[in-house]
Amino acid sequence: MTTDLGLLTVLPTAHVTATDLAAARALMDEAFDDFDDPDWEHALGGMHAVVHVEGELVAHAALVLRRLLLGSRVLRCGYVEAVAVRPGHQRQGHGGRVMGGLEDLAAGYDLLALGATDEGRGLYEARGWTPWRGPLSVLGPRGVEPCPDEEGHVLVLGGSGLDLDAGLTCDWRDGDVW
Repeated sequence: MTTDLGLLTVLPTAHVTATDLAAARALMDEAFDDFDDPDWEHALGGMHAVVHVEGELVAHAALVLRRLLLGSRVLRCGYVEAVAVRPGHQRQGHGGRVMGGLEDLAAGYDLLALGATDEGRGLYEARGWTPWRGPLSVLGPRGVEPCPDEEGHVLVLGGSGLDLDAGLTCDWRDGDVW
């Protein structure tokens, strides 16, 4: 097990090497039982934070633009996707480092949000992320559809003055909408 902090890099998808994109995609398959191609597509087109230790990609997180509806207000949201740390490198601060790299970009958004797994929730809450308490929905092909299974799993950072008990609606996308 290594204790090297490694090199943190934050860069847009267009500047991530094909090798690193492939390594990050493989890391998602290693970290999650149900990670599929639409989930990976959700992580592309924004910013990536990656940590390399001795040339190996050991941690990844992505931040993409999404539109969220809060009542009649459209929020510019930085949505965090595809956060994982390679086994053998976990519990060494790499997850916090990739999250910190993305959180540094928060000024460009009304708020940051993510869908947390039970395993990852502690990392986010320790960094100040707060669960959205209100009902969640998606603006889908058939209109606004409730997403009760996601409630309690969506966390936000920033967005001062927002009513966390109000309903929040995300834009439609293939695969997991939240």
